[in-house]
Amino acid sequence: MTTLLIKNIHTLVTMDAARRELRHAAIFIRDNVIEQVGTLEAMPPMAADEVLDLGDRHIVLPGLVNTHHHFFQTLTRVIPAAQDCSLFNWLETLYPLWSKLNAESIHVSAQMAAAELMLSGCTTASDHLYLFPNDCTLDAEIAAIAEMGLRFHASRGSMSVGVSKGGLPPDALVEQESDILKDSQRLIEQYHDNARHGMLRITLAPCSPFSVSPDLLRESAAMARAYPGVRLHTHLAENKADVAYSLNKFGLIPGDFAESVGWLGEDVWHAHCVQLSDDSIGKFARTGTGVAHCPCSNMRLASGIAPIRKMLDRGVPVGLGVDGSASNDGSNLLQEARMAFLLARVRDCDATAMTAREILEVATLGGARVLGRDDIGAIAPGMSADFIAVDIDRHSFAGAHHDLVAALVFCSIDSVDYSFVNGKKVVDRGQLTAVDLTALVQKHNRIARQLVNSQS
Repeated sequence: MTTLLIKNIHTLVTMDAARRELRHAAIFIRDNVIEQVGTLEAMPPMAADEVLDLGDRHIVLPGLVNTHHHFFQTLTRVIPAAQDCSLFNWLETLYPLWSKLNAESIHVSAQMAAAELMLSGCTTASDHLYLFPNDCTLDAEIAAIAEMGLRFHASRGSMSVGVSKGGLPPDALVEQESDILKDSQRLIEQYHDNARHGMLRITLAPCSPFSVSPDLLRESAAMARAYPGVRLHTHLAENKADVAYSLNKFGLIPGDFAESVGWLGEDVWHAHCVQLSDDSIGKFARTGTGVAHCPCSNMRLASGIAPIRKMLDRGVPVGLGVDGSASNDGSNLLQEARMAFLLARVRDCDATAMTAREILEVATLGGARVLGRDDIGAIAPGMSADFIAVDIDRHSFAGAHHDLVAALVFCSIDSVDYSFVNGKKVVDRGQLTAVDLTALVQKHNRIARQLVNSQS
């Protein structure tokens, strides 16, 4: 067994049941679990195998949780033909590029996305990989993230309804539903770890109502619910065209369609929900169905602003997602929290619509709830040792020391100095510990160039 002591924390944001914010604090960890939390004065002197003295100049908070992403899209950021498209046109423009993906590009793009997330404070991420051309597998992404040390919810996405059957994706990118279900079962039985503090869990995630059949949604739900802790995820009500497709194809608005195929419940979360009706928000609240709020992507694709204040007030679980890195076009979770905070105020033309502490709670405890976890999102005894530290002497905190917690959101803080996941240091003084970032960027850019040039 190993122990770790983090001491001389200037401000500790616990997100515990009392939402304590402690000055001059410390955290004691045994193996991968937090054992003691408190002020230096209140905690007894203790020895540890490793000690990190933060010198009374860092704010520490729980690691942020990313609830929606498409890692592979780091390879196709800012594609000129897709820069000024709304959702459906954007997808149609990029599908041909994505058809050239292979296992190597899945591995490298996953590590690039993880690097960005981790440097911006993310310690747990869910990714939605929904296309599998050539030799692409979810296994390649799982292996890549294991090397990075990020806590991971891997979503086995899928597309089964191509253009010839009234769907959006090209026929060459869809799979047979029997193959999708067979591979989904294999992945669950090979990888899913539902134990407390588990580092890898599997989600079943048919891509969207406009790319899979109602039968696949129903059968995926039945399969997921046959295994403890396997959750369900898809895109829903992302923009007005999405709502129009649902009405035209199924005769139902998106929330009612989700209900009709068994996709409401505490084990389900939907991405975006920008155009979710008030009645559907009520259904989400009553059933505990979660939402991944992706503000930057929603702005980039002109989808609108999700009504998360209304959702939160009615008890809907809400977490943050950076979404795909070709519709954001970044993976910075701290900045996503800031944007969500600002947009909530803009949407309601109300400066009281969202506070800094509320959005930090969405980014931590909210994301944990959406992913069905009670072991992350707070710094308290018995919780997983996932936390981040930010140096308060950086220039972006200048003049803001009277409320450092709020400054994390109000000010433009884009990176962390330390990050621990499962008790292991994954960011050390602003640098990743698992990979050479310069070499990763170079390799990633080479593959991105090859991918884009293959279409010319």
